Order: sequence, then structure tokens, then C-alpha cells
Amino acid sequence: MASGKVRGSEKRRSSITAVPVLIISIILGVTLIWNKDEFKQTFIQRCQKFSGYNCQTIWDVFQQAFVNRDPCEVLPKAYDPLFLLVPLKAPCNTLMFWSGANYVAHNFTKKNHCFKTMEDFMLGSVLNDQKWCGKKGSNETYNTGCPNGTACDKYPVDFFWRRSSAAFGDAACGNVTVMLNGSYSSPFRETSVFATVELKRFEFPRVKHLTAVLVIQENSDTDCSNDSLKKLEKELRDKGIGYRCSAVTQSHLEKCASDPDKPCGACWSQ
Repeated sequence: MASGKVRGSEKRRSSITAVPVLIISIILGVTLIWNKDEFKQTFIQRCQKFSGYNCQTIWDVFQQAFVNRDPCEVLPKAYDPLFLLVPLKAPCNTLMFWSGANYVAHNFTKKNHCFKTMEDFMLGSVLNDQKWCGKKGSNETYNTGCPNGTACDKYPVDFFWRRSSAAFGDAACGNVTVMLNGSYSSPFRETSVFATVELKRFEFPRVKHLTAVLVIQENSDTDCSNDSLKKLEKELRDKGIGYRCSAVTQSHLEKCASDPDKPCGACWSQ
């Protein structure tokens, strides 16, 4: 009788333990579904802020780049159908590139509509600050549990941005601008996405001139004579593309961007 009571007690304890585990599993499952639905909802809502696009079709083509694939095996070319569906078009003289000056460049274009970064266009705006991946054997899109650069060299988010940088470089025409971080010892970093992807797509006469805006702090010793900038100038000159550099303080750019009377480019004109 005693052993029967013990076994009954163990069964009850086992059942009691199983209930919270089941509840946690359900919550986790619902959370993952909610996260995936939230990602799609964010994608569609951001897309709908831009007129003239079929956002559901764009979502479907976007997913095809990585669903049912090992997330470490998604290459930039997987996004080719997406950029064929949503080509990046922009008026000449309006594109602003950046390297190490993410915040300054985006803060500037948010206030001054003469220029646009990749993140100001539809695909860049929709996917800015987002994470996503697929899994082998699944047709779902995930935005949790996705690898990053420490897990594998090739992963969906990084290679989307590399593919978008190639498209952005191809769209450049006329006079283009790049904001560089003057706090770095080498503002023009030869391993950066700007140097290895975007700059490589510049060809004369489609691109005629580049202005490098060197963003510095007050009393900075960095100027346009930096050795890395000489390398940038040489690469452009070798292509037949003109070059000019202006060192401008971040505070001046922030103030100037909000001035409606300033013509385009006047914030760094010499």
C-alpha cells in the first residue's frame, strides 16, 4: 500500500511538473509565430508608405531568397530577383554614400531632401534594422535564432546589404557624395563596403565627380590630406572621375541640414 501511495504521489508530481513545461512550450510557440507575423507586418506597413508597389508580391519574392535554405549559404545573388522586381532608380547628383558615418548621413538626409542614402529608398527603408533568415526544410521566415557574422561568413542580412550596395553603386550618376568618419585614422577604409562594393561600381562617364565629406569634430586634427583619402583620390582619378574633399564639423552639418535656404551641397562647399 505504501509503495502504491508513493507511485501515485510521483504521478501527481510528474503531472504538476508537466503543466508548466507545456505552458512554456505553448508560450514560446505563440511568441515565435507572433514574431514572424510581426516581421511580415512591419515589412508590409513600411512598404505601403511608398506608392506604386505591390507589397505582397515584393514580400513573396523577398522570401524566395532565403526560405528553405541554410542561412549560412545565402549569397548576394539570391536577392537578384528582388532587385529586378524593385529596381533602384534615382535622379543624378542625389545619391549619398557613407562609410563609418551612418548616423550623420541618415540624420542629414532626413532633414535635407536633396540627397538620399540606400536606406531612404523602399527596400532599404523596409529592411533597415531588421533581422531575418530561413531554415533548411522549412518554408517559414524567421527573425529570431538567426546567425550573424560570428556564426558564419555568409548570412541573409549581411548579403542583402551587400547586394543593395551593388545596386546603389550601379544607380549612381553625375556627381555623387560620400560621408566619411574623420574620427578614424583611415577615413577611407579599403576593406569597407563602400570601398569593396560601391566604389567598384562607379564608372566614367556615368559618374563624373565624387565629393568626400569628411565629418570631423571640433578642434580635430584630421583633414583631407589624410593618406587614405589620397588612395581614394587616386582610385577615382584612375577611372577618370573627378574628386574633391571637404572637412566639415558634425555640428555644422546638423545645423546646416535644417536650413531651408541652403542650396544642395552648400553645407560643405568651399
